[in-house]
Amino acid sequence: MEYLIFWIIVGIVAGVLAKMVVPGEGPGGILGDLLVGILGAFLGGWLFKTLLGHSYSGWGGSTAVAFVGAVVLLIILRAVSRGRRT
Repeated sequence: MEYLIFWIIVGIVAGVLAKMVVPGEGPGGILGDLLVGILGAFLGGWLFKTLLGHSYSGWGGSTAVAFVGAVVLLIILRAVSRGRRT
């Protein structure tokens, strides 16, 4: 249970950082970007575990992994939402 809470907190931090890096506004606003950050944290953890065979531990490594996942997810979602508007 403590890992779930840890990844949610790390995901929120990663979502805020990813929002600063990825230009544009997400379809859900700031709350949507924070949720994407949380999902990105889980995605990043899964990607690093699958592709590299290990994950990083601690706040720094976990935040970096979550940040990568959140950025990837934000880019994908913004590209998809931009395509729907036109």
